[in-house]
Amino acid sequence: MATCSSSLLVLPNLRLSSNQRRNFKVRAQISGENKKATSLEPVNNNGSVSLSTTVQNQKGANEVNGKGKSKRKIVSDEIELLWDDGYGSKSVKDYFAAAKEILKADGGPPRWFSPVDCGRPVEDAPTLLFLPGMDGTGMGLVPHHKALGKAFHVSCLHIPVLDRTPFEGLLKVVEDVLRQEQATRPNKPIYLVGDSFGGCLALAVAARNRSLDLVLILVNPATSFDRSPLQPLLPILEMVPEELHFTVPYALSFIMGDPIKMATLGIDNQLPTGVKIEKLRQRLTKTMLPLLSELGGIIPRETLLWKLKLLRSGCAYANSRIHAVQAEVLVLASGKDMMLPSQEEAKRLHGLLKNCSVRCFKDNGHTLLLEDSISLLTVIKGTGKYRRSWRYDLVSDFLPPSKGELAYALDEVLGFLRNAVGSVFFSTMEDGKIVKGLAGVPDKGPVLLVGYHMLMGLELGPMSEAFIKEKNILFRGMAHPVLYSDNDPAKAFDYGDWIKVFGAYPVTATNLFKLLDSKSHVLLFPGGAREALHNRGEQYKLIWPEQQEFVRMAARFGATIVPFGTVGEDDIAELVLDYNDLMKIPILNDYITEVTRDTKQFKLREESEGEVANQPLYLPGLIPKVPGRFYYLFGKPIETKGRPELVKDKEEANQVYLEVKAEVENSIAYLLKKREEDPYRSVLDRLNYSLTHTTATHVPSFEP
Repeated sequence: MATCSSSLLVLPNLRLSSNQRRNFKVRAQISGENKKATSLEPVNNNGSVSLSTTVQNQKGANEVNGKGKSKRKIVSDEIELLWDDGYGSKSVKDYFAAAKEILKADGGPPRWFSPVDCGRPVEDAPTLLFLPGMDGTGMGLVPHHKALGKAFHVSCLHIPVLDRTPFEGLLKVVEDVLRQEQATRPNKPIYLVGDSFGGCLALAVAARNRSLDLVLILVNPATSFDRSPLQPLLPILEMVPEELHFTVPYALSFIMGDPIKMATLGIDNQLPTGVKIEKLRQRLTKTMLPLLSELGGIIPRETLLWKLKLLRSGCAYANSRIHAVQAEVLVLASGKDMMLPSQEEAKRLHGLLKNCSVRCFKDNGHTLLLEDSISLLTVIKGTGKYRRSWRYDLVSDFLPPSKGELAYALDEVLGFLRNAVGSVFFSTMEDGKIVKGLAGVPDKGPVLLVGYHMLMGLELGPMSEAFIKEKNILFRGMAHPVLYSDNDPAKAFDYGDWIKVFGAYPVTATNLFKLLDSKSHVLLFPGGAREALHNRGEQYKLIWPEQQEFVRMAARFGATIVPFGTVGEDDIAELVLDYNDLMKIPILNDYITEVTRDTKQFKLREESEGEVANQPLYLPGLIPKVPGRFYYLFGKPIETKGRPELVKDKEEANQVYLEVKAEVENSIAYLLKKREEDPYRSVLDRLNYSLTHTTATHVPSFEP
């Protein structure tokens, strides 16, 4: 497969703060002092690419760790780009079918099972243990089995309906598995996904096992049960007679989850609106309502009363020991949780726990994992939580985006932009001929793509899509380290997370070294944030540092440098207020100072002076225009292989640096001139063409 390499990279948000019966088979599996994990490497003091230090450090690391040891297996060698993660193929209907199947032979003590749907994971995969909510079936991950099964050894805890094991007994069941996993797969993290009640269980286990490398993913954790809006109703539920208990599941279903979100899961977003609405109506009336009666079998009256007692004791136990939790924690909180105050609880846990991140899903209910949203694996990837050892490795641990992730990102994240700008791509062959498409860009890495950063980095989404669809290559792009700051306890899963799903990595020399060493396609903007946040009158001006370090780094690995230019920012918006303008307005001055206060810890290029010095992040004042078009031209590739002098001779490296810079400037000039010949530069003209040429897949442009 193609080398996996950033993508959907743009300026971050600045505030940090059927009638067929399904057969669900399972495999029975009983499973029982590492360094604490750090998700990222330290960012260099200046963010520039320093070759000598990086090479020496990497060489030393290889001498200590490399000789006599094989390199770590790379996940992207086992999982192809745009793999099928299966998310959306299973729905809440499948959950009920699976729960019903597992309850047939119910009885006995709590046990573990591995869903067959999970399949076989990648080599060196860590273990993920699912701790269920009130239902206790362990089937709450049904929509996520296939995706999670690629990245983890998945085991789920099943608590039989008639089981009455107390909370401390359940703790022992989980701890026995932890000990076995630690013995079987030492030096690997263990993931605990705790859903609702399972969140209490996960936190309690973590507090009692501080020496283990645990990653907790808490989904609407029931540590807030003592503040549940259901508290006044609990005595009434306890008094409901057995003959009327069949009504309880119907009442609880609308409290525990969003029925519309549940019914929507698995409906193709690409369908016309009318078709989607009809499918949703049929699911609600013919599937959802009949299934609710089955809740009474999953949680009969006596079990419900027992589970409420278990919730109370679990909540109290976990909260009394929460100060002892040292594990890495990710809290997923629903905005429409009618059972628990989950968003408030997420803020509380964020303040109490030492290493806690939060993602909020404002349109979901309590049963988040069974509702229409995004894959749990996508969330784990986007928050930088997936790793196969004590420390995340951006090369070996990177999971390529799936087909579903690409479709979601293009439709929901980049939809308007990609449709409005109608991007056109050109590249230069070895003989200097300019052709349509990306044929001139080398297929094999290492390749270093060096170019102009348009206003707010808007060029990146369409560019990433083109590389994926035309060349089956995912390039890896540097991202500002502010994207990796998780200080906001109300943060949604947003653009900043999606660019990490698509391969963005924090800008450090070591990271660039690793990616070129892995023969990746790497994206580099020498102008960085200063160029992407340029001032008025500076569009299409290269604001590059007088340093040729990226040339020397490329030569170290014999990478091919591909210069490129992009134009079109002036066709979608007019920059009317830049940083200097905004800082002259008192109210806006205070606002920018407030929202960027946490970014000051990231000092990039502090040693530089003038235009390339550290750039404060801000949102410029823009006036939208009727969209024009984005144009990209990739210049003639510049080979560094077989040119060892570029590594040691700064003068020779500087000549190549100037050549790259000139080629980028020439590409921009060429596109600015040639776009005047494009009869479909305006979005209105392109729309008219599409309406009159219904079989055409692309709208034409100028001839190169």
